[in-house]
Amino acid sequence: MEGRERDASSPAPHGDDDEANVHQYKSPAVPRDLFESALPPNSEAPPPFDRPSSSERGAENRPSVSLGPLSMLGFGPRLSVEQKASLASARRSTLMSAAALVVIIAGLKVARPVLVPFTVSVFFATLAAPAVFYLTRRKFPVELAVTVVMLAGVLLFGGLFWVIGGSLNAFVRAAPEYQERFSDLVLLVTRQLELWGIDATPESVYALVQPGFFAGLVAGTLSSLADILADTFLVILMTIFVIFEAIVLPKKIRAALSDPNADLSQGLRVVSRIKAYVVVKTLISLATGVVIWLLLAVLGVDFALLWGLLAFLLNFIPNIGSVLAAAPAVFVALLQQGVGGAIATSAVFLIVNTVIGNIVEPRVMGKSMNLSALVVFVSLVFWGWLWGGIGMLLSVPLTMAVRIMLDGNETSRPFAILMAGANTDSTDKEPG
Repeated sequence: MEGRERDASSPAPHGDDDEANVHQYKSPAVPRDLFESALPPNSEAPPPFDRPSSSERGAENRPSVSLGPLSMLGFGPRLSVEQKASLASARRSTLMSAAALVVIIAGLKVARPVLVPFTVSVFFATLAAPAVFYLTRRKFPVELAVTVVMLAGVLLFGGLFWVIGGSLNAFVRAAPEYQERFSDLVLLVTRQLELWGIDATPESVYALVQPGFFAGLVAGTLSSLADILADTFLVILMTIFVIFEAIVLPKKIRAALSDPNADLSQGLRVVSRIKAYVVVKTLISLATGVVIWLLLAVLGVDFALLWGLLAFLLNFIPNIGSVLAAAPAVFVALLQQGVGGAIATSAVFLIVNTVIGNIVEPRVMGKSMNLSALVVFVSLVFWGWLWGGIGMLLSVPLTMAVRIMLDGNETSRPFAILMAGANTDSTDKEPG
C-alpha cells in the first residue's frame, strides 16, 4: 500500500485519473475584469486560451449597456455564439424600428398644417400652465383662471404683433438710406484695399459682405413668428383645450388603468421637467432680449427694440442663436455710427450673452439641462427641413423635450447622455 503512495509534488503518471491531470495542467486563475462582469448571470467565461492577448485587452473595456445602432460599430460587450444570434435578431428589430421612424418622419412632414398649430398650442399652454395652477391654488375656479390667463396672453401677443409690424415698416422705409450708406462704405473699403496693394473692386467687396443675408435673416425670423400667430383663433382655441386636458389628464390615466391610486410620479416628473425647461428658458430669453434692447437704446442704435425682439427669439437656439441675433444689429450700427458703434454693439451682445448664457442660465437650469453643439445644429437643420421657420424656432425646445423623455426611461437613458453637452452628468436635475 505504502509503495503505491506517491509524493504530492511528483507528477502523476500517464493514465491516472482525469482529476489529477486537470489539477496538474490547470492554468492560474484569471482575475475577473470588465469582460467577465459583462457576461450574463451563471454563464461561463471562455477558457484561458480563448481570451484576448494583452494588445487586445483595450477592446474589452466596453460599456455593458446596449447602445442600439452603435452596437453595430462594435460598442458593447463581447458576446457568445448564442448571444450573437440573439443580437442578430435584435438588429433586425432595430432596422424595423428605423423603417418605422422614417414613416413617422414622413407623416410629420405631411401633417405639418395640423401638427404645427398643435405644437405651438402645447408650447403656449406650457407657458400658461403655471399661472393657471397658481390661480386655482388661490381658490379661483378653473374656468375663470383659464379665461384670465388667456386674455392676458392675447393682449401680450397682440402687443407683440404691433411691435413686429411697426418695426418691419420702419425697417423697410429706412432700407434705401442704409443701402446708400453701404455703397459709400464699400467704395471706402475698396480704396483702402487698393492703397494696401490688394486688387479689389466694389462688386467683389459687395459680394463678400452680402448685406442681403442680414435683411433676409431679420425678415425670415419675424415672418416665422408671424406664421406661428397667423391662425390666431385656432391657436388660442387649441391652447385652451390643452390646458383643460392637462388639468384632468392624471385622473383620466388612473381611470384608464382602473387604479385610483396608480403611481404616476415617473411620468409626471418627466412632464414637470419639460414644463420647467420651457418656462425657465422663455424667461431667460426674455431677460436677454430686454437687456439688449435697453443697452442698444442707450447707445442710440436704430431699431433697438427690433434687435431685442430678435435676440429673444433666437436665444432659444444656444451658441448659434446669439451670433445670428448680433449680426444684423452690428451691421446696422456700422452703417449708422461707424466702426466705433459696431464695436460697442458687438460688446453689448458679447457681454449679455456671456453673463446670462454662461453664468445665470447654468445656475438656474443646471449644467445637465443642455445639448451638445452638434445636436443643436442637427436639430436646427432637421426641424427647419421638417416644419420650416417655425420648426427652426422651436427646434431646441422640441429636441430638449425628446432628450428629457429619453432620460426618464432606463432603457433609453444612454441616448439622452449622448445628446448632452460635454460637461453633463448622466442624471439630469430639474431647472430652477
